[in-house]
Amino acid sequence: MNATAKLFRTELRLVLREPLVLTFVFAFPIVTVLVIAGSFGTHPTPGFAGTKPSDWYVSSYLAVVIAAIGLVMVPVHVASYRERGVLRRFASAGFPRWSFAVAQVAAGVVLTVAASAVLLAVAGAVYGLPPIESPLRVVAGIILGAVAFTSVGLLLGACLPNARAAQGVGLLLFFPSFLLGGGGPPPSQMGSAMHTIAQALPLTHVTESIRNPWLGLGTGSTHLLVVAAVLAATALGWRRAVKL
Repeated sequence: MNATAKLFRTELRLVLREPLVLTFVFAFPIVTVLVIAGSFGTHPTPGFAGTKPSDWYVSSYLAVVIAAIGLVMVPVHVASYRERGVLRRFASAGFPRWSFAVAQVAAGVVLTVAASAVLLAVAGAVYGLPPIESPLRVVAGIILGAVAFTSVGLLLGACLPNARAAQGVGLLLFFPSFLLGGGGPPPSQMGSAMHTIAQALPLTHVTESIRNPWLGLGTGSTHLLVVAAVLAATALGWRRAVKL
């Protein structure tokens, strides 16, 4: 466990130095939530389940942070390590094979909390923060979503051939997920085809598991179960990542 804690601290310092992390994890969600929430206004609107658009998007954009970590940051980081043989060096240095995956998940959760706090501080200062109806359910949605998407990132990083490929595939997955899974127009404004696609995206369920209990639109339990299923399905990526 001491080795894993040491690896976690090192990994956290390394990823915080990456411009890609600062851009997509911290800056991108803040800029886009300020723009889109301001575009739809701050008065209750039927298309947003009777809530204020600003409240809708502030509560939704924590999932955008989670997606940026899982689809952009983690795959590039893991693929870069594989490309340079760093994971083999970890094994040669005596680190347990599972320690790298555990350290990545822990770093993903910590970065999610930190970036979400910055996002809420900025968006709250501009639009105000909606009251949280079910805090424990919201926290469960954030933590489980962060772990599940970090697992997705491990799987992508373990399977893609190099860091450049991981960045390209990660961005290709991130933007449609972002636009349809909570960061773009609300479901009521989507066409039937786009709505169907959105419902199939894991990020949609992460968003709903956070937003629904936050705004009192539902418990989010069903969506939380879907996110748990995504975690179970991609946990194979952990095993793959620590072996290479």
